[in-house]
Amino acid sequence: MQNKKIKFAIGSFLIVGAIGFLITSSISSTSKFYFTVDELVASNQVSPGTGLKVKGNVVQGSIARNPEDYLDVAFSIEFKNAKLPVRYNGVTPDMFKDGNEVVVEGTMDRQGVFHANTLMTSCPSKYEAEKEAGKSHPGNIPMDGGPQPTQPAPDFSSKTTI
Repeated sequence: MQNKKIKFAIGSFLIVGAIGFLITSSISSTSKFYFTVDELVASNQVSPGTGLKVKGNVVQGSIARNPEDYLDVAFSIEFKNAKLPVRYNGVTPDMFKDGNEVVVEGTMDRQGVFHANTLMTSCPSKYEAEKEAGKSHPGNIPMDGGPQPTQPAPDFSSKTTI
């Protein structure tokens, strides 16, 4: 009887250990450090090949596309007077333009070029500007908490027969 308890305890320990190892390895492989451009440039702790997320604004006039491969894009991002050259190969979002805020995911090489495998743009805060100007939200819903537009109640009394 004692022998069965020992085997059960060892088996349980192995299963729990395997699950713990899988969780730890998956978290470490998918987690990425998040920096702004100035933090990354000032940091000496990032080794080449480490997965990173970097936030910054696209430098005016820095977007250059390869004429032979339109998906190959080189550009620079900046934040607080720090600049970072970026290379990206893929479809760029519609909002990817000079001056817009972007977040890139990828790795840094030894020459200081960031190789992005993901490029995301931030949504512009145009609705805040419209709210300040007194405009209404899409669908004619006032943004200032004013009276709601009146709409006739839908008529559900008529039934369609098939």
